[in-house]
Amino acid sequence: MNIHKPDFQRCTTNERRSRTGGVGGARMDRSHPFLPVFCSQGRRKMAPTHVLRCCQRGLAWIPVIFIALVVCWSYYAYVVELCLFTIPSTIEKVIYLTVFHVSFIMFVWSYWKTIFTRPATPSKEFCLPKSEKEQYEKEQRPETQQEILKKVATSLPLYTRTGAGAIRYCDRCQVIKPDRCHHCSACDMCVLKMDHHCPWVNNCVGFSNYKFFILFLTYSLVYCLVIAASVLQYFIKFWTLCRRKSAENCPKNDPPESHAKFHVLFLFFVAAMFCISILSLFTYHLWLVGKNRSTIEAFRAPVFRNGLDKNGFSLGFSKNIAQVFGDQKKYWLLPVFTSQGDGFSFPTRLVTIDPEQPTECLQPAGLDKRAVEDSAEQTSPLSESQNHLLSNAYHIEEDHKETDVLKSDENEAVTISIESES
Repeated sequence: MNIHKPDFQRCTTNERRSRTGGVGGARMDRSHPFLPVFCSQGRRKMAPTHVLRCCQRGLAWIPVIFIALVVCWSYYAYVVELCLFTIPSTIEKVIYLTVFHVSFIMFVWSYWKTIFTRPATPSKEFCLPKSEKEQYEKEQRPETQQEILKKVATSLPLYTRTGAGAIRYCDRCQVIKPDRCHHCSACDMCVLKMDHHCPWVNNCVGFSNYKFFILFLTYSLVYCLVIAASVLQYFIKFWTLCRRKSAENCPKNDPPESHAKFHVLFLFFVAAMFCISILSLFTYHLWLVGKNRSTIEAFRAPVFRNGLDKNGFSLGFSKNIAQVFGDQKKYWLLPVFTSQGDGFSFPTRLVTIDPEQPTECLQPAGLDKRAVEDSAEQTSPLSESQNHLLSNAYHIEEDHKETDVLKSDENEAVTISIESES
């Protein structure tokens, strides 16, 4: 099974150190550059922030352990107490156990992949070279710092900017942020196409594991629905007919009173509770996938050169789905990596040219708007509220030196492909 899996490279630890010289302002021990220390009366002590961070990392696994315990108990309650001790029909047992184990395996598989897939981080190409890094750290004026960043960014595929129109730079990791990349304070790293940090998986959900997270929501919902649907009839019988203490007083066709009653009742309640909570989250993320947005972009629209555009990365419903799940539909329901791209650059709905190319004008002088529309591969026009990037002259400025000089040929026009959103 030949599936594309990009090779993510992280910056070295020394390249990611902040300008304070260590964690929490502590001086770094040069013999052990990974441990911040404080000097007091000639003795070295480990920084309290390091101990605190170790405690935080341990406590962060509590939600994952809780989910694991609930899943283990649900497995015992369903397989042993319900199927073996409660259900009388052998055929019904086989059917329930088969469906249950298929959903259970897919749920555990996707949950495991979501937890233990390392978040993708910017490659070394987005780190400042040594000379520019030293110059950037010495410089105090933001304008000059931006000039340094612009010089490095000319060779990088960048479309998005800060709210002020500047190059997005992480002072903590000391990297130029690729498009859709954000810094996670919990993981203390920049994550490619970061969606959010999920405490239930103790991991950042981003480019490398967003498909796994969607499948985790899908199969956890299926898992809860299978349990709730198959337990419902026995839940009703236990709840309404078998309230007597003695098993002899129960109707003949009803399940006997036993310790299985406790497990069956609570199994239905827990499955129904998780099903309701997961359904809302699952629906929301399906909507995000259809729009090709992350959770961060849904709350704060990305900023391009020509302004805000919440639909800047939307390519149409079918292409948006392929961005996350890939082109091969046979792998869509499997928790294996099939997402498109490398996580560093993303196609936009307006621009189909490489941002590194010096081509500036999408409509040459003398060519009217009607001619450009006829030559473009466009299924339907976009509304003005959705299109903040497309100017009246259908042009986008992309210059090596970040200038406003337009260079176009009278006889050439760049075709743009726009597909309406469903």
